Amino acid sequence: MRKVLAGLAALVVAAGCAPVQSGPAASDTDEKSGQLRVWLFDEVNRSAKEKVIQEAVAEFQGGHAGVSVDVQYIQVQSRAERFKAAFSDPASAPDVAEFGNTDLAGYVAAGGFADITADVTAWDEGKDLVPAVLDTAKVNGKVHGIPWYVGVRALYYRTDVFAELGVQPPSTLDEIAPLARRIRAAKPELLGISVGGKYVYGALPFVWANGGDIATKSGDKFTAAIDSPQAKAGIAKYTELLRDDICPPAQCAGNGGDASVENFRGGKAAMTIGGDFNRKSVDASAAAGKYGVVPLPGKDPGSVAPAFSGGNLLGVLSGTKRKTLATEFTRLLAGKQYQRKMYDAMGNLPTFADVQRAVADADPFLKPFTTTLESGTRFVPVTPSWAKIDAQAVLPTMLQEIVSGGKDVDTATKTAADAMNAAFSS
Repeated sequence: MRKVLAGLAALVVAAGCAPVQSGPAASDTDEKSGQLRVWLFDEVNRSAKEKVIQEAVAEFQGGHAGVSVDVQYIQVQSRAERFKAAFSDPASAPDVAEFGNTDLAGYVAAGGFADITADVTAWDEGKDLVPAVLDTAKVNGKVHGIPWYVGVRALYYRTDVFAELGVQPPSTLDEIAPLARRIRAAKPELLGISVGGKYVYGALPFVWANGGDIATKSGDKFTAAIDSPQAKAGIAKYTELLRDDICPPAQCAGNGGDASVENFRGGKAAMTIGGDFNRKSVDASAAAGKYGVVPLPGKDPGSVAPAFSGGNLLGVLSGTKRKTLATEFTRLLAGKQYQRKMYDAMGNLPTFADVQRAVADADPFLKPFTTTLESGTRFVPVTPSWAKIDAQAVLPTMLQEIVSGGKDVDTATKTAADAMNAAFSS
Protein backbone atom coordinates (compact mmCIF):
# COMPACT_ATOMS: atom_id res chain seq x y z
CA MET A 1 0.00 0.00 0.00
CA ARG A 2 1.19 3.53 -0.39
CA LYS A 3 0.75 5.83 2.54
CA VAL A 4 1.05 3.30 4.42
CA LEU A 5 2.89 4.49 1.33
CA ALA A 6 3.81 7.87 1.95
CA GLY A 7 4.29 8.03 5.33
CA LEU A 8 1.80 4.99 3.08
CA ALA A 9 1.42 8.24 4.39
CA ALA A 10 4.42 4.14 2.97
CA LEU A 11 4.56 1.38 0.38
CA VAL A 12 4.27 3.36 1.07
CA VAL A 13 4.15 1.75 2.49
CA ALA A 14 3.11 -1.06 3.26
CA ALA A 15 3.17 -3.32 6.15
CA GLY A 16 0.83 -6.31 6.13
CA CYS A 17 -1.56 -7.13 8.91
CA ALA A 18 -1.53 -10.43 10.73
CA PRO A 19 -4.04 -12.75 9.06
CA VAL A 20 -7.36 -13.22 10.79
CA GLN A 21 -8.20 -16.84 11.44
CA SER A 22 -11.93 -16.75 10.72
CA GLY A 23 -14.27 -14.54 8.81
CA PRO A 24 -17.93 -13.89 8.15
CA ALA A 25 -20.13 -16.03 5.97
CA ALA A 26 -21.58 -14.34 2.90
CA SER A 27 -24.99 -12.85 3.56
CA ASP A 28 -28.04 -14.41 1.91
CA THR A 29 -29.74 -11.01 1.63
CA ASP A 30 -29.15 -8.19 -0.82
CA GLU A 31 -31.02 -5.16 0.44
CA LYS A 32 -31.51 -2.28 -2.00
CA SER A 33 -32.11 0.48 0.55
CA GLY A 34 -30.87 1.67 3.92
CA GLN A 35 -27.44 2.78 5.06
CA LEU A 36 -24.26 1.79 3.22
CA ARG A 37 -21.26 1.88 5.55
CA VAL A 38 -17.84 2.77 4.14
CA TRP A 39 -14.40 2.74 5.77
CA LEU A 40 -11.62 4.82 4.22
CA PHE A 41 -8.14 5.57 5.52
CA ASP A 42 -7.51 8.84 7.26
CA GLU A 43 -4.89 11.14 5.73
CA VAL A 44 -2.75 14.01 6.92
CA ASN A 45 -4.49 16.16 4.31
CA ARG A 46 -7.89 14.52 4.74
CA SER A 47 -9.85 17.62 3.75
CA ALA A 48 -8.84 17.25 0.10
CA LYS A 49 -9.79 13.57 0.09
CA GLU A 50 -13.00 14.20 2.01
CA LYS A 51 -14.18 16.78 -0.50
CA VAL A 52 -13.96 14.25 -3.34
CA ILE A 53 -15.63 11.56 -1.25
CA GLN A 54 -18.49 13.86 -0.34
CA GLU A 55 -19.07 14.57 -4.02
CA ALA A 56 -19.18 10.84 -4.81
CA VAL A 57 -21.55 10.19 -1.91
CA ALA A 58 -23.89 12.95 -3.07
CA GLU A 59 -23.91 11.54 -6.60
CA PHE A 60 -24.59 8.02 -5.37
CA GLN A 61 -27.35 9.03 -2.98
CA GLY A 62 -28.91 11.18 -5.69
CA GLY A 63 -29.20 8.13 -7.92
CA HIS A 64 -30.40 5.74 -5.23
CA ALA A 65 -33.58 6.76 -3.44
CA GLY A 66 -33.80 5.48 0.11
CA VAL A 67 -30.05 4.94 0.38
CA SER A 68 -27.63 6.83 2.61
CA VAL A 69 -23.85 6.46 2.71
CA ASP A 70 -22.01 6.76 6.02
CA VAL A 71 -18.24 7.24 5.61
CA GLN A 72 -15.87 6.66 8.51
CA TYR A 73 -12.15 7.45 8.35
CA ILE A 74 -9.94 4.97 10.16
CA GLN A 75 -6.31 5.22 11.16
CA VAL A 76 -3.88 3.19 9.05
CA GLN A 77 -1.92 2.14 12.14
CA SER A 78 -4.96 0.55 13.80
CA ARG A 79 -6.35 -1.13 10.68
CA ALA A 80 -5.34 -4.66 11.77
CA GLU A 81 -7.48 -4.52 14.89
CA ARG A 82 -10.36 -2.76 13.12
CA PHE A 83 -10.56 -5.26 10.28
CA LYS A 84 -10.12 -8.25 12.59
CA ALA A 85 -13.13 -7.09 14.59
CA ALA A 86 -15.11 -6.36 11.44
CA PHE A 87 -14.48 -9.81 9.97
CA SER A 88 -15.58 -11.40 13.25
CA ASP A 89 -18.74 -9.30 13.60
CA PRO A 90 -20.45 -8.40 10.29
CA ALA A 91 -23.08 -6.39 12.18
CA SER A 92 -20.46 -3.78 13.01
CA ALA A 93 -18.51 -4.14 9.76
CA PRO A 94 -18.59 -1.75 6.80
CA ASP A 95 -20.02 -2.74 3.44
CA VAL A 96 -17.14 -1.16 1.49
CA ALA A 97 -13.59 -0.50 2.65
CA GLU A 98 -10.24 0.85 1.52
CA PHE A 99 -7.27 -1.39 2.28
CA GLY A 100 -3.66 -1.83 1.23
CA ASN A 101 -2.79 -4.26 -1.53
CA THR A 102 -0.14 -5.96 0.63
CA ASP A 103 -2.87 -6.80 3.17
CA LEU A 104 -5.05 -8.46 0.55
CA ALA A 105 -3.97 -12.10 0.85
CA GLY A 106 -4.44 -12.17 4.61
CA TYR A 107 -7.83 -10.52 4.43
CA VAL A 108 -9.04 -12.92 1.74
CA ALA A 109 -7.77 -15.90 3.71
CA ALA A 110 -9.87 -14.61 6.61
CA GLY A 111 -12.92 -14.51 4.34
CA GLY A 112 -13.16 -10.77 4.74
CA PHE A 113 -13.55 -9.50 1.18
CA ALA A 114 -15.91 -10.75 -1.51
CA ASP A 115 -14.88 -12.14 -4.88
CA ILE A 116 -15.91 -9.41 -7.33
CA THR A 117 -14.31 -10.90 -10.44
CA ALA A 118 -17.61 -11.09 -12.33
CA ASP A 119 -18.50 -7.52 -11.37
CA VAL A 120 -15.17 -6.14 -12.63
CA THR A 121 -15.35 -8.24 -15.80
CA ALA A 122 -18.86 -6.94 -16.57
CA TRP A 123 -17.84 -3.34 -15.82
CA ASP A 124 -17.17 -1.37 -18.98
CA GLU A 125 -14.37 0.64 -17.36
CA GLY A 126 -12.74 -2.51 -15.99
CA LYS A 127 -11.11 -3.34 -19.33
CA ASP A 128 -8.87 -0.28 -19.02
CA LEU A 129 -7.37 -1.19 -15.64
CA VAL A 130 -3.61 -1.68 -16.04
CA PRO A 131 -3.18 -5.49 -15.98
CA ALA A 132 -0.15 -5.51 -13.67
CA VAL A 133 -1.98 -3.24 -11.23
CA LEU A 134 -5.16 -5.34 -11.36
CA ASP A 135 -3.00 -8.35 -10.50
CA THR A 136 -2.33 -6.76 -7.09
CA ALA A 137 -6.07 -7.15 -6.39
CA LYS A 138 -6.10 -10.89 -7.14
CA VAL A 139 -5.72 -13.97 -4.99
CA ASN A 140 -5.63 -17.29 -6.85
CA GLY A 141 -6.79 -15.48 -9.97
CA LYS A 142 -9.89 -14.00 -8.33
CA VAL A 143 -10.40 -10.24 -7.98
CA HIS A 144 -11.18 -9.08 -4.44
CA GLY A 145 -10.90 -5.33 -4.87
CA ILE A 146 -10.59 -2.54 -7.40
CA PRO A 147 -7.21 -0.77 -7.46
CA TRP A 148 -7.98 2.79 -6.35
CA TYR A 149 -4.55 4.21 -6.90
CA VAL A 150 -1.05 2.95 -7.54
CA GLY A 151 2.27 4.15 -6.23
CA VAL A 152 5.66 3.46 -7.84
CA ARG A 153 9.13 4.80 -7.21
CA ALA A 154 11.73 6.38 -9.47
CA LEU A 155 15.06 8.18 -9.12
CA TYR A 156 14.96 11.77 -7.86
CA TYR A 157 18.14 13.80 -8.44
CA ARG A 158 19.34 17.35 -7.80
CA THR A 159 19.57 19.11 -11.16
CA ASP A 160 21.71 21.95 -9.78
CA VAL A 161 24.28 19.57 -8.31
CA PHE A 162 24.42 17.49 -11.47
CA ALA A 163 24.85 20.62 -13.62
CA GLU A 164 27.61 21.97 -11.38
CA LEU A 165 29.53 18.70 -11.55
CA GLY A 166 28.79 18.10 -15.23
CA VAL A 167 27.24 14.66 -14.65
CA GLN A 168 24.16 12.94 -16.02
CA PRO A 169 21.62 10.64 -14.34
CA PRO A 170 22.73 6.99 -14.37
CA SER A 171 21.66 4.82 -17.29
CA THR A 172 22.16 1.49 -15.50
CA LEU A 173 22.02 0.25 -11.92
CA ASP A 174 25.76 -0.39 -12.05
CA GLU A 175 26.38 3.31 -12.65
CA ILE A 176 24.58 4.49 -9.51
CA ALA A 177 27.27 3.65 -6.93
CA PRO A 178 30.23 5.16 -8.87
CA LEU A 179 28.19 8.29 -9.62
CA ALA A 180 27.04 8.67 -6.02
CA ARG A 181 30.61 8.14 -4.80
CA ARG A 182 31.91 10.81 -7.18
CA ILE A 183 29.29 13.30 -6.02
CA ARG A 184 30.02 12.74 -2.33
CA ALA A 185 33.76 13.09 -2.96
CA ALA A 186 33.16 16.45 -4.64
CA LYS A 187 30.52 17.55 -2.12
CA PRO A 188 31.14 15.81 1.24
CA GLU A 189 28.21 17.65 2.80
CA LEU A 190 25.86 15.61 0.58
CA LEU A 191 24.93 11.95 0.58
CA GLY A 192 25.67 10.62 -2.88
CA ILE A 193 22.29 8.92 -2.75
CA SER A 194 19.94 8.69 0.21
CA VAL A 195 18.84 5.10 0.81
CA GLY A 196 18.30 3.03 3.93
CA GLY A 197 18.83 -0.31 5.60
CA LYS A 198 15.10 -0.57 6.20
CA TYR A 199 14.10 0.64 2.74
CA VAL A 200 12.87 -2.69 1.35
CA TYR A 201 10.91 -1.15 -1.53
CA GLY A 202 14.00 0.77 -2.57
CA ALA A 203 16.10 -2.41 -2.53
CA LEU A 204 13.73 -4.81 -4.31
CA PRO A 205 14.11 -3.19 -7.78
CA PHE A 206 17.82 -4.09 -7.59
CA VAL A 207 16.86 -7.71 -6.93
CA TRP A 208 14.28 -7.86 -9.70
CA ALA A 209 16.49 -6.05 -12.25
CA ASN A 210 19.19 -8.66 -11.68
CA GLY A 211 16.76 -11.47 -12.43
CA GLY A 212 16.12 -12.38 -8.80
CA ASP A 213 12.92 -12.55 -6.78
CA ILE A 214 11.65 -12.68 -3.22
CA ALA A 215 10.12 -16.14 -3.62
CA THR A 216 8.96 -18.59 -6.26
CA LYS A 217 5.66 -20.44 -6.41
CA SER A 218 5.00 -24.02 -7.43
CA GLY A 219 1.36 -25.00 -7.22
CA ASP A 220 0.17 -23.53 -3.94
CA LYS A 221 3.60 -23.57 -2.30
CA PHE A 222 5.98 -20.63 -2.02
CA THR A 223 9.72 -21.09 -1.59
CA ALA A 224 12.13 -18.29 -0.70
CA ALA A 225 14.36 -17.15 -3.55
CA ILE A 226 16.05 -14.20 -1.84
CA ASP A 227 19.22 -16.31 -1.54
CA SER A 228 19.43 -17.16 -5.25
CA PRO A 229 22.57 -15.97 -7.10
CA GLN A 230 20.53 -13.37 -8.99
CA ALA A 231 18.85 -12.01 -5.88
CA LYS A 232 22.17 -11.88 -4.03
CA ALA A 233 23.70 -9.90 -6.88
CA GLY A 234 20.92 -7.33 -6.54
CA ILE A 235 21.22 -7.18 -2.74
CA ALA A 236 24.98 -6.67 -3.03
CA LYS A 237 24.46 -3.86 -5.52
CA TYR A 238 21.95 -2.10 -3.26
CA THR A 239 23.92 -2.48 -0.02
CA GLU A 240 27.01 -1.11 -1.76
CA LEU A 241 25.21 2.24 -1.59
CA LEU A 242 25.23 2.13 2.21
CA ARG A 243 28.89 2.87 2.73
CA ASP A 244 30.75 5.78 4.19
CA ASP A 245 31.69 7.19 0.80
CA ILE A 246 28.06 7.24 -0.41
CA CYS A 247 25.45 6.93 2.39
CA PRO A 248 27.23 6.16 5.70
CA PRO A 249 25.69 3.28 7.68
CA ALA A 250 25.84 5.35 10.86
CA GLN A 251 23.52 7.83 9.19
CA CYS A 252 21.52 5.62 6.83
CA ALA A 253 21.32 2.04 8.13
CA GLY A 254 18.20 2.68 10.22
CA ASN A 255 16.35 4.59 7.51
CA GLY A 256 13.26 3.43 5.67
CA GLY A 257 11.69 5.09 2.67
CA ASP A 258 10.37 8.15 4.48
CA ALA A 259 13.68 9.00 6.11
CA SER A 260 15.52 8.40 2.84
CA VAL A 261 13.31 10.87 1.00
CA GLU A 262 13.50 13.30 3.93
CA ASN A 263 17.26 13.61 3.46
CA PHE A 264 16.64 14.62 -0.15
CA ARG A 265 13.90 17.05 0.88
CA GLY A 266 16.25 18.64 3.40
CA GLY A 267 18.92 19.32 0.79
CA LYS A 268 21.22 16.67 2.27
CA ALA A 269 21.35 14.24 -0.66
CA ALA A 270 22.05 14.38 -4.38
CA MET A 271 19.72 11.47 -5.20
CA THR A 272 17.07 9.28 -3.65
CA ILE A 273 14.52 6.66 -4.66
CA GLY A 274 11.14 8.30 -4.18
CA GLY A 275 7.54 7.79 -5.20
CA ASP A 276 5.11 9.79 -7.29
CA PHE A 277 3.37 10.29 -3.94
CA ASN A 278 6.41 12.17 -2.57
CA ARG A 279 6.14 14.96 -5.10
CA LYS A 280 4.10 17.44 -3.08
CA SER A 281 6.37 17.15 -0.07
CA VAL A 282 9.50 17.61 -2.18
CA ASP A 283 7.95 20.65 -3.84
CA ALA A 284 7.51 22.12 -0.37
CA SER A 285 11.14 21.53 0.61
CA ALA A 286 14.69 22.80 0.17
CA ALA A 287 14.89 20.79 -3.07
CA ALA A 288 11.94 22.59 -4.69
CA GLY A 289 12.71 23.73 -8.23
CA LYS A 290 16.11 22.03 -8.16
CA TYR A 291 15.30 18.42 -8.90
CA GLY A 292 14.38 16.09 -11.71
CA VAL A 293 13.09 12.52 -11.85
CA VAL A 294 14.02 9.63 -14.16
CA PRO A 295 12.97 5.98 -14.04
CA LEU A 296 15.27 3.93 -11.86
CA PRO A 297 17.45 2.29 -14.52
CA GLY A 298 17.74 -1.44 -14.96
CA LYS A 299 20.73 -3.67 -15.52
CA ASP A 300 21.07 -2.80 -19.21
CA PRO A 301 21.17 0.69 -20.79
CA GLY A 302 17.69 1.86 -21.71
CA SER A 303 15.96 -0.60 -19.39
CA VAL A 304 13.89 0.25 -16.31
CA ALA A 305 14.25 -1.60 -13.01
CA PRO A 306 10.94 -3.25 -12.06
CA ALA A 307 9.31 -1.24 -9.28
CA PHE A 308 7.13 -2.46 -6.45
CA SER A 309 3.50 -1.79 -7.32
CA GLY A 310 2.15 -0.23 -4.16
CA GLY A 311 -1.28 1.19 -3.67
CA ASN A 312 -4.69 0.79 -2.11
CA LEU A 313 -7.82 -1.08 -3.14
CA LEU A 314 -11.54 -0.61 -2.59
CA GLY A 315 -13.37 -3.82 -1.79
CA VAL A 316 -16.75 -5.20 -0.79
CA LEU A 317 -16.97 -7.00 2.57
CA SER A 318 -18.07 -10.62 2.31
CA GLY A 319 -20.66 -10.22 5.04
CA THR A 320 -22.46 -7.22 3.53
CA LYS A 321 -26.24 -7.39 3.32
CA ARG A 322 -26.17 -4.86 0.47
CA LYS A 323 -23.90 -6.52 -2.08
CA THR A 324 -25.36 -4.78 -5.14
CA LEU A 325 -25.26 -1.31 -3.59
CA ALA A 326 -21.78 -1.92 -2.19
CA THR A 327 -20.50 -3.04 -5.57
CA GLU A 328 -22.07 -0.10 -7.37
CA PHE A 329 -20.59 2.40 -4.91
CA THR A 330 -17.18 0.74 -5.16
CA ARG A 331 -17.25 1.01 -8.94
CA LEU A 332 -18.31 4.65 -8.75
CA LEU A 333 -15.64 5.73 -6.27
CA ALA A 334 -12.92 3.59 -7.89
CA GLY A 335 -14.04 4.53 -11.42
CA LYS A 336 -12.32 6.82 -13.88
CA GLN A 337 -14.19 9.99 -12.97
CA TYR A 338 -13.34 9.88 -9.29
CA GLN A 339 -9.83 8.52 -9.76
CA ARG A 340 -9.14 11.61 -11.84
CA LYS A 341 -10.66 13.78 -9.12
CA MET A 342 -8.52 12.05 -6.50
CA TYR A 343 -5.43 12.69 -8.63
CA ASP A 344 -6.30 16.37 -8.92
CA ALA A 345 -6.95 16.60 -5.18
CA MET A 346 -4.15 14.44 -3.79
CA GLY A 347 -1.84 13.38 -6.59
CA ASN A 348 -2.92 9.72 -6.39
CA LEU A 349 -1.78 8.01 -9.59
CA PRO A 350 -4.81 6.44 -11.38
CA THR A 351 -4.97 2.74 -12.16
CA PHE A 352 -6.62 3.03 -15.59
CA ALA A 353 -4.25 3.14 -18.57
CA ASP A 354 -6.16 5.86 -20.41
CA VAL A 355 -6.51 8.06 -17.31
CA GLN A 356 -2.80 7.61 -16.60
CA ARG A 357 -1.99 8.77 -20.12
CA ALA A 358 -4.28 11.78 -19.75
CA VAL A 359 -2.72 12.96 -16.49
CA ALA A 360 0.80 12.31 -17.78
CA ASP A 361 0.10 14.30 -20.96
CA ALA A 362 -1.08 17.19 -18.81
CA ASP A 363 1.82 16.91 -16.35
CA PRO A 364 5.26 15.86 -17.69
CA PHE A 365 6.46 15.20 -14.13
CA LEU A 366 4.50 11.93 -14.18
CA LYS A 367 6.26 10.53 -17.24
CA PRO A 368 9.04 8.69 -15.33
CA PHE A 369 6.42 6.99 -13.17
CA THR A 370 4.06 6.02 -15.99
CA THR A 371 7.10 4.78 -17.95
CA THR A 372 8.01 2.66 -14.94
CA LEU A 373 4.49 1.24 -14.79
CA GLU A 374 4.48 0.52 -18.52
CA SER A 375 7.84 -1.24 -18.22
CA GLY A 376 6.37 -3.72 -15.74
CA THR A 377 6.04 -3.75 -11.98
CA ARG A 378 6.38 -6.50 -9.40
CA PHE A 379 4.69 -7.39 -6.15
CA VAL A 380 5.25 -9.27 -2.91
CA PRO A 381 4.24 -12.96 -2.65
CA VAL A 382 0.46 -13.15 -2.56
CA THR A 383 0.03 -15.33 0.49
CA PRO A 384 -1.16 -14.79 4.07
CA SER A 385 2.34 -15.84 5.14
CA TRP A 386 3.67 -12.55 3.84
CA ALA A 387 2.06 -10.75 6.78
CA LYS A 388 4.14 -12.87 9.16
CA ILE A 389 7.33 -12.30 7.15
CA ASP A 390 6.63 -8.59 7.07
CA ALA A 391 5.83 -8.42 10.78
CA GLN A 392 9.08 -10.24 11.57
CA ALA A 393 11.01 -7.63 9.52
CA VAL A 394 12.84 -10.43 7.73
CA LEU A 395 14.02 -8.37 4.76
CA PRO A 396 14.96 -5.15 6.58
CA THR A 397 16.87 -7.22 9.14
CA MET A 398 18.73 -8.93 6.30
CA LEU A 399 19.71 -5.59 4.78
CA GLN A 400 20.82 -4.13 8.10
CA GLU A 401 22.91 -7.19 8.94
CA ILE A 402 24.80 -6.75 5.67
CA VAL A 403 25.17 -2.98 6.03
CA SER A 404 26.42 -3.24 9.61
CA GLY A 405 29.00 -5.84 8.64
CA GLY A 406 27.45 -8.39 10.97
CA LYS A 407 26.88 -10.85 8.13
CA ASP A 408 28.02 -11.12 4.54
CA VAL A 409 25.51 -11.26 1.70
CA ASP A 410 25.55 -15.06 1.46
CA THR A 411 24.94 -15.59 5.18
CA ALA A 412 22.33 -12.85 5.59
CA THR A 413 20.27 -13.93 2.59
CA LYS A 414 20.40 -17.58 3.71
CA THR A 415 19.15 -16.58 7.18
CA ALA A 416 16.34 -14.56 5.57
CA ALA A 417 15.41 -17.41 3.24
CA ASP A 418 15.23 -19.85 6.16
CA ALA A 419 12.90 -17.49 8.06
CA MET A 420 10.72 -17.02 5.01
CA ASN A 421 10.45 -20.74 4.35
CA ALA A 422 9.48 -21.33 7.98
CA ALA A 423 6.67 -18.80 7.54
CA PHE A 424 5.58 -20.23 4.20
CA SER A 425 5.30 -23.74 5.69
CA SER A 426 3.57 -22.76 8.93
